[in-house]
Amino acid sequence: MPPLPEAERNFIIHTLIPTSEATAILPTGTQTPPITVIGTDAIRQTFDEGCLQQAVNSRLAPGVTDLVLNPDAHVGYGAPIGCVLVSPTHVYPGPVGVDIKCSMSLLQLSLPADQIVDRFTRRALINAICERTPTGTGRGQRHVKKSRIVSEQLGKQLLVEGASESVCQQLGIPAEWARRCEDAQHFGHDGTTSALGERLQTHLDSGGLPTFERQIHQLGSYGGGNHFGECEVVQVEDHDRARQAADVFGLKDQHVAFLSHCGSRGIGHTLASGQFKTLQRKFESWNIPLPGQDRELVYAPLGTPEANAYLDDMALGANFATLNHLLINALVLEAFQEVIPGVTGQLVYFISHNIVRQEVVNNRLSWVHRKGATRAFPAGHHALKGTMYESTGHPILLPGNPQAGSSVMVAEQGAALSCYSVNHGAGRVLGRKRAIRELDQQSIDQSFDNEDILTNCRLYPKDEAPAAYKNFDEVIESVKMAGLATEVARLKARFVIKDGDKADD
Repeated sequence: MPPLPEAERNFIIHTLIPTSEATAILPTGTQTPPITVIGTDAIRQTFDEGCLQQAVNSRLAPGVTDLVLNPDAHVGYGAPIGCVLVSPTHVYPGPVGVDIKCSMSLLQLSLPADQIVDRFTRRALINAICERTPTGTGRGQRHVKKSRIVSEQLGKQLLVEGASESVCQQLGIPAEWARRCEDAQHFGHDGTTSALGERLQTHLDSGGLPTFERQIHQLGSYGGGNHFGECEVVQVEDHDRARQAADVFGLKDQHVAFLSHCGSRGIGHTLASGQFKTLQRKFESWNIPLPGQDRELVYAPLGTPEANAYLDDMALGANFATLNHLLINALVLEAFQEVIPGVTGQLVYFISHNIVRQEVVNNRLSWVHRKGATRAFPAGHHALKGTMYESTGHPILLPGNPQAGSSVMVAEQGAALSCYSVNHGAGRVLGRKRAIRELDQQSIDQSFDNEDILTNCRLYPKDEAPAAYKNFDEVIESVKMAGLATEVARLKARFVIKDGDKADD
């Protein structure tokens, strides 16, 4: 039988085959097992050809044993944003991305929801937070009035140690919060901190981190793009499973919480970009074909100097991201206490969605790459043994949009289908340029006013408007119907902090 024309062959490769109301498979067009797809029919319609082709390219890459496409999936660099890639033999920078350990964190406050109904109170809180946690791609602690300056020496220490007791104490972060992190500390390729210290010193000696001092001062800042801080009202779901989990997590129904989304800022971007360039040069010198002919799908076999260097750089960036979140939460709590004296706060959880971690998948120790995907370990999972989440599963923090709300979920045993992962949010349905071109600024700003949601922006960024994202309820329904996770609480925004500088431009 002659080979099919390319257009027809791609059509077959990119046809999703439903396996249930909320799951499907995507054949690769080869004898390689298909890609697992999570999403209702409505969600599956949001996966364009570019996203599906990237998924196929990633699945067929060397050493990859599993690939999952989550309901928030959309085109990324190399691999789709919203995917899980598993390999026991190779590491891939692409399915982590340039914002190493971009993450979510949630701070539960002792404040009843009725205490922030007043708009003047909310505006005072916005101002107090913005005086401590800057937004904008180039901004750091030196750009705000009530800053927490980080010395170069402390910066080196936190990159190597992560959220150690010493680092937390110096930054004014409650040491107990480290217990409520998915990973409070990342180690080098050999499982030691000394490998990270040596790698960091190599970068500093060679000029690999040319703006190190300025980037260290970005600790405690949000940055730009889709990063944000949101003041929320917690609404615990009305069923026993949710109430039990909420009690373990420390969620308080009808109380105020604060949700943050950010990552490793400039230092993570520098480290990741350097890795891409280094590996791309290696591929050119080795004359090795790129998966799908995509320069963003470079890789390194485990045990090679290239893999070791990537794992060390990723760990350095990940440790920065961890402390960035913890410091932001400490500063947010300080801001609330300034405006409303007597308020207390407890970190609910800190969890990443751009990381590669060693985990057991299908009874085999592998490197699980989550790019825009969130870990989802259920009750009884061996990795949770001895933690406070052993009997419930850990919190899963999923941002939607300020008007639809965000979600706290907990994994079910069915999460094994998706390599113990779920989506990382709603996922884009409009690219940034298209959103800026097509969406109406006045309508966006009016919609926030109609919902009584305040922001720090004179004009809300058009490329971050709710309409630029997928239907969050449909995304969450996909996760629930696929048997991956159960919703514990919905978070309703009362104010939002974004990159206001960019919006004003």
